[in-house]
Amino acid sequence: MPSRTGLLQIGQVAERTGLSLRTIRFYEENGLVRPTSRSEGGFRLYSDDDVARLEVIKRMKPLGFRLEEMQELLDLLAELTDRPGDAALVDRLRMFHEAATARVHALREQLSVAEDFATDLARRLD
Repeated sequence: MPSRTGLLQIGQVAERTGLSLRTIRFYEENGLVRPTSRSEGGFRLYSDDDVARLEVIKRMKPLGFRLEEMQELLDLLAELTDRPGDAALVDRLRMFHEAATARVHALREQLSVAEDFATDLARRLD
């Protein structure tokens, strides 16, 4: 069993990441993150790597990535840690980058439309 030094309970992880306990449990139930260990009382204990995984998930969520895509990227990032120069892995990461960039552009477009609409409504109030 790994050392419990430096491990965080779920409440501490929630505080650090800004995710709710329910959200963290949801991602655990769906296999995106697993506690590194459990305390003798059965409490979930998370490592810095577990927290980093949750941070990646948190950043993917607003871009509309599906759970399967999140899992794929998390697995890919872990593989890249072990094989940083692997061309096939880098190509897969490039595809995620392109997908994220496309989603950012789409969100900017939506924001522009929303801002124009809000401005139009403000003018009607005057």
